[in-house]
Amino acid sequence: MSRNLLTCRIYGRLLDRLQCNVATPRGQGGRVRSALIVGACAYLLVTGCTDAPTAAPPVPTVTDTAPVLAPGKPGEEARTLAPSEAATAVPPQRANAADVRFMQNMIIHHRQALDMSLLAGSRAEGDAVKRLAARINDVQGPEIAMMTDWLKAQGQQVPDHHAAHQGMPGMATPEQMEALKAAKGAAFDRLFVQLMTAHHQGALTMSAEVLTKGSHQRVQEIAEDISVSQSAEIRRMSAIR
Repeated sequence: MSRNLLTCRIYGRLLDRLQCNVATPRGQGGRVRSALIVGACAYLLVTGCTDAPTAAPPVPTVTDTAPVLAPGKPGEEARTLAPSEAATAVPPQRANAADVRFMQNMIIHHRQALDMSLLAGSRAEGDAVKRLAARINDVQGPEIAMMTDWLKAQGQQVPDHHAAHQGMPGMATPEQMEALKAAKGAAFDRLFVQLMTAHHQGALTMSAEVLTKGSHQRVQEIAEDISVSQSAEIRRMSAIR
């Protein structure tokens, strides 16, 4: 039984006992009885004496009036959209052929850069070349892992370590790689800077292409990062020469 109904029944019994004294209240006791009756009646009117549970307070609803912040592409500012625009203004993340080709080719491209950088540990003479090679190794190794994960998530093939790279911008030829392996000291430093500068310029070309033709936001971000970091490294290498 609800507390509301129980209280109503108690007041009802009290009214039964006191109603005979309402018409001719005597002294203070009559006034008290009258006040009790009036209070009981008021309570019964307000509560309704129903066994139904007390209704829960209404739950506030959130209206779709708040603006939505849509991130822009790399290098672009975010846009503020009305709720009615948000559902259609932000397209789903779908990769196109340019995105997949860029990620596959850049993995191959990065692998050759790592092969060149690993040679610097035992063949380079200048500290600047050694530091540059170490940085390339530290940055491009994780980027390969990231691009590999992306391709797997998209259900695309990850190129193996013997994948062909003919025609890829900036790649060193097999003959150039053999010459780099044979060089030591200052000769190695000069050839390393020469080949790596061309290699980085090729990466900039590939990044610029996917920034124009690609559609997937994550690929665009990676291409932008590669473009910024390798442009800075090209400037460092120009100071080493």
